[in-house]
Amino acid sequence: MPTVPPPPGPGARVIVGLSGGVDSAVAALLLRQAGWQVQGLFLSNWDEEDDDAYCTAARDFQDARAVAAELGIVLHRAGFAVEYRERVFEHFLREHRAGRTPNPDVLCNREIKFGVALSWARRLGASHFATGHYARLEAAADGPALYKARDTAKDQSYFLHAVAREELAATLMPLGELRKSEVRERARRAGLPVFDKPDSTGICFIGERPFREFLARYVARTPGAIESPDGEALGMHDGLAFYTLGQRTGLHIGGRCGRAQAPWYVAAKDTARNVLIVVQGHDHPLLESSWLRTGPWHWLAAARRERFHGTVKVRYRQDDQEARLQPATDDGMTVVFEVPQRAVTPGQYAVAYEGERCLGGGVIESLSPAAQLSAAA
Repeated sequence: MPTVPPPPGPGARVIVGLSGGVDSAVAALLLRQAGWQVQGLFLSNWDEEDDDAYCTAARDFQDARAVAAELGIVLHRAGFAVEYRERVFEHFLREHRAGRTPNPDVLCNREIKFGVALSWARRLGASHFATGHYARLEAAADGPALYKARDTAKDQSYFLHAVAREELAATLMPLGELRKSEVRERARRAGLPVFDKPDSTGICFIGERPFREFLARYVARTPGAIESPDGEALGMHDGLAFYTLGQRTGLHIGGRCGRAQAPWYVAAKDTARNVLIVVQGHDHPLLESSWLRTGPWHWLAAARRERFHGTVKVRYRQDDQEARLQPATDDGMTVVFEVPQRAVTPGQYAVAYEGERCLGGGVIESLSPAAQLSAAA
């Protein structure tokens, strides 16, 4: 059964971020059933182009309106395109131009959904802001605690690790105890028109369009050499920004005399020389890292100053990986894995857990191939 906290008093208002999808619709339904005064807020984070078939904002807004009408709640609409471009998209472009691979969804949560949208909700007289995220929030002795969703296949705590704790304290996530199938069934029984709407996929402002095609509109192509680790020239790349570690497709490397027929994968980027380093074989040692270091670590629990053991994810949907974590004097973290990890990528996030609780995370800044484990440990 879902755990939805009762309102703190009569007439307590919560603003639900209604996206036009089934998850936020059921979040609003559950809160209304729990006695909250519910209103909806549809966020417009991207300037829709008239000829852009990939943008679904107009259709999503109409779905959000239909949900609000069925629930009998007020629906507000706010445009945060300027804030999104300044706080999320410009960072996305800078990281790609530097040859790194950012995760804009983490920043979108921190800066937009639980930043400017939460502030907007307060201006609308709400004490809380709610979303359809799959995660659990619980009170702990040291403040609000973020936990994984019961539906581990849908858990989104990875994307929420950078949200400030004071903002989590004013947040409700009613779906944390539900499975996706249960959410759809509740929507169907309540007559919500989006009960069978497909989930959205991909980065929010890119949608289903080809990623390289979209990125090329903002990042110049800077062709360079593709080389093996021993310096053999294998081809040309379009620009380091258009590739990520572990990538197999789009390299256009044909068969090589004296080489095995195994596929090639991106293993490293030599930004100083504008060279893409590739290796053959899915499990090549240069694709695995034994340790990584992060930038400043954002804690969602009491900060720890000594080495501790936990589990870490270096990408969404990855299984938890056992690791030793050592806080650094520069507020970063060194993570040493018990089992080397494939395609650890600078610009992405390392997120730590203790059991089901998310402890926080940081941006991956550097890493080491598995062969150098002894140097890190």
